Amino acid sequence: MGNHRAVFVTSNPNKRREAAAILGIELDRADLDLPEIQALDVAEVAAEKARAAHEALGGPARPVIVEDSGLIVESWNGLPGALTKWFIKSVGHAGILKMLGAQEARQARAVCAVAVAGNGEVRVFVGEVAGALVREPRGESGFGWDPIFVPDGSSLTYAEMGEAKSADSHRARAFRAAREWLGEGKG
Repeated sequence: MGNHRAVFVTSNPNKRREAAAILGIELDRADLDLPEIQALDVAEVAAEKARAAHEALGGPARPVIVEDSGLIVESWNGLPGALTKWFIKSVGHAGILKMLGAQEARQARAVCAVAVAGNGEVRVFVGEVAGALVREPRGESGFGWDPIFVPDGSSLTYAEMGEAKSADSHRARAFRAAREWLGEGKG
């Protein structure tokens, strides 16, 4: 696929900017309303969305990239996973924290899957960051569940970190893995 610009399917221009910066390539953005399978595993959801996006865009020669992310609360056996955005939409940050209640076990993992569709195949790259959920949402920047997640080794939530979050987030790790693969000319 060489030097063709890749297409990143997202409705969020901030995510496109972040992805382009990490990948080191220009990305065109396509905003598609893709069907989303109901599954906890973000890698499974991202792969399915990448297949659907590639088809919806007419099977272009250039790579089509889709990202899906979620929060895995260790004591909830994989929940909310890929369903995180629906949890937040329905109960908000406060609702998720309320569901955790007073329990001490607040370990969670931020997980991102980047799926690249092209050349008749879909490759998925996963990035994870271990951390914990706070008791009260904190911080103004970021999106999604950034105000309630603190990565291990930090005292700040993703939302309090601002731009520094991008240096080593779950999304950065997944896109870096994809960059290595794309950079080898396989994309």
